[in-house]
Amino acid sequence: QEQLVESGGGLVQAGGSLRLSCTASGQPFSTYSMGWHRQTPGKEREFVGSISWTGGSTYYSDAVKGRITVTRDIGKDTVTVYLQMNSMKPDDTAVYYCAADSQSVIQLPDNWGQGTLVIVSS
Repeated sequence: QEQLVESGGGLVQAGGSLRLSCTASGQPFSTYSMGWHRQTPGKEREFVGSISWTGGSTYYSDAVKGRITVTRDIGKDTVTVYLQMNSMKPDDTAVYYCAADSQSVIQLPDNWGQGTLVIVSS
């Protein structure tokens, strides 16, 4: 059974840094594009960043470009994708969701984690 499990959310001050992790198992996720979306109450879920299945390309939304990095580690039976966020702003407060798809995670990925809450205090 495929699973995406996020960790690393929490409270951080504005200007600080946070790293989220997502461990994926149960599918050949090493051949999947993986990444992150986020959602705040009353707003649609939005794409944040992703890494291609080859690991050779990364994509970021304009809202976070320059402040975040998505990386990936491939293990024997799992794949872990990371979201490193720097110079964080109160607008980054959201539930962050890990996503995976055999094609692209930018729009409507097939696989989602349960989400992890990030709060940035001013």
